[in-house]
Amino acid sequence: MNVVVQLGVVGKPNTGKSTFFAAATLIDVKRAPYPFTTINPNIGIGYVKVKCVCKELGVKDNPRNSICIDGWRFAPVELIDVAGLVPGAWEGRGLGNMFLDHLRRAPVLLHVIDAAGATDEEGRPVKPGTHDPLEDVVFLEREITMWMFQIVYKDWERISKLIDLHKRYDELYSRFSGLGIEPDVVRSAVDELGLQGKKASSWTREDILRLTEFVREKAKPIVLVANKADLDPAEDNIKRMREGLGSRYKIIPASAEAELALKKAAKAGLIEYIPGEGDFKVVGELRPEQEKALEYIREKVLKRWGSTGVQEALDTAVFDVLGMIAVFPVENEKKFSDHQGNVLPDVFIVPGKTTARELAYIIHTELGERFVSAVDARSGRRVGSDEKLSHRMVIKIIARA
Repeated sequence: MNVVVQLGVVGKPNTGKSTFFAAATLIDVKRAPYPFTTINPNIGIGYVKVKCVCKELGVKDNPRNSICIDGWRFAPVELIDVAGLVPGAWEGRGLGNMFLDHLRRAPVLLHVIDAAGATDEEGRPVKPGTHDPLEDVVFLEREITMWMFQIVYKDWERISKLIDLHKRYDELYSRFSGLGIEPDVVRSAVDELGLQGKKASSWTREDILRLTEFVREKAKPIVLVANKADLDPAEDNIKRMREGLGSRYKIIPASAEAELALKKAAKAGLIEYIPGEGDFKVVGELRPEQEKALEYIREKVLKRWGSTGVQEALDTAVFDVLGMIAVFPVENEKKFSDHQGNVLPDVFIVPGKTTARELAYIIHTELGERFVSAVDARSGRRVGSDEKLSHRMVIKIIARA
């Protein structure tokens, strides 16, 4: 089965988080400029953008699990829009524990920040430029770290004695696995922090807090979406963010409102627009107010930043931060089709170290069990079971009858 990548969308109230979600998925979620507009998480399908192989192969594709627009393949990912977090969320303030719990499944987080500084630490509207968005980065990191820490640290005296008794970290791994974190990440953190040689019962609260923070950085990496980038105060703030945080984070200037407006205009047949592009083409009759709004987007967003940033944020999270790749499985390597004749029917977004045999299991368990080998459809070269696949590879799986 094709496992869809999950992305958590987080931030304090009123940063444009739900607008970002709506722009990425085109689902009309409830949006309003006050805290806790979103109570239950919105879950929807967004798309990452990959250069399709159809043009270089000289074929006309007809996708099933994705969309091809002018040679760009848009592959589905799942977005989890968590309700706005406020300081003290990890202690349950503002239903924070419940909200944070929705992040367990997401291996990467998109932190939507009000880059214009037009909301205070609680998400209340203030004059643009009067709040420092860098403070929001620190706040959100702490909330997620402390939420994880309280889960790991709970009943530590008993857990640590079991670790010392069995001389294994199974109990510790179990705590982190409940947060969607693999044992290898925890094992690496224990080694790097020099805790391997110490009895777990002698670990201090600070040791476990450092361990939790280390694991969070590795297992729940954050992409900063610097939203409201069309507002003038955002420009200096984004510059400061890049200077102060650029070595630790990917920082994407964005205007979710602009992306949503462009997608709705394209849906209405007023413009031609490919998500992630730096411009659009007017093809319909515009009313004066529509023309004015679109020109504002062109000048304040597209010319200033190169795109609305929404598509770039998704692509950055999946391909740059998670290191995923796109592969195109086919059944007929000559025609690049499935058994029904659909050309390049699917694209799968898989981890960068995925092997041919692992891909077979991702497509279908039975296919994995019957796996023999694979073929690189471009070159006709045989691909071994343990060979790692490459980005935009077109591959045929050979299985026993």
